[in-house]
Amino acid sequence: MAIVGLGIDHVEIERLRAFMERRGPRALRRLFTAAEQTYCERRQATRHNHYAGRFAVKEAVMKLLGTGWARGVRWVDIEVVRQPGNAPSVTLHGVAADIAKKRGIQNIHVAITHDAGIAAAVAVGESA
Repeated sequence: MAIVGLGIDHVEIERLRAFMERRGPRALRRLFTAAEQTYCERRQATRHNHYAGRFAVKEAVMKLLGTGWARGVRWVDIEVVRQPGNAPSVTLHGVAADIAKKRGIQNIHVAITHDAGIAAAVAVGESA
């Protein structure tokens, strides 16, 4: 296996919270899948930390793919999945999945952290 790409990003939790409150449910639907929203909303007291962490993952994956916010990749094309007892992982949909396939990316490993008002994420793309 070889590393095909790397992405990193950080998000100010308060800034994302303020954006979400200004834009409301429409912003949530644009940025996060229904499953991501369910995961974050279950953690009511710290939900903004979890939303910010997932947003940072999405940005890191876009950098990994070499797209940024362009080339047709939507926020919900990058889904952060967390099974109980396991590290977070990423499932790609739509254009993001197509780009990953063209780049030979078969696995994406992610790490998320949040502390001191910042959420950060790293994404590593791996080929077979």
